[in-house]
Amino acid sequence: MDKKETFGQLVRFGIVGTIAAAIHYGVYWLLQIFIEVNIAYTVGYIVGFLVNYYLSAHFTFREKASVCNGIGFGGAHAVNYLLHIVLFNFFLWMGFSRAVAPLAVLAIAVPANFIMVRFVFKHFKKQ
Repeated sequence: MDKKETFGQLVRFGIVGTIAAAIHYGVYWLLQIFIEVNIAYTVGYIVGFLVNYYLSAHFTFREKASVCNGIGFGGAHAVNYLLHIVLFNFFLWMGFSRAVAPLAVLAIAVPANFIMVRFVFKHFKKQ
């Protein structure tokens, strides 16, 4: 894979990630008013995940959605979710506000997620 293609994927990943993160944050922000913050954060993550998978497959990596890359994407996001929830609670414990803690999580989790998801779409193509 050449550098131009990798750079294009990184830019598209950023666009998709921004959309998915905005959806995640929006759902979290609305729900955290009414329910426990970890549940609100998890529901937001799931909604963002669904959007993220569809857009990552079709737009970022220009692959068809398949069982193989769906399982790999889900696995990468399971690891990513664990990173998110641990960091989220750590930042809350450190005294970050409910509004800022999710943003601090993204600063750490997004680069890790790109590496995992890129691996999935590079190595789990539909046979």
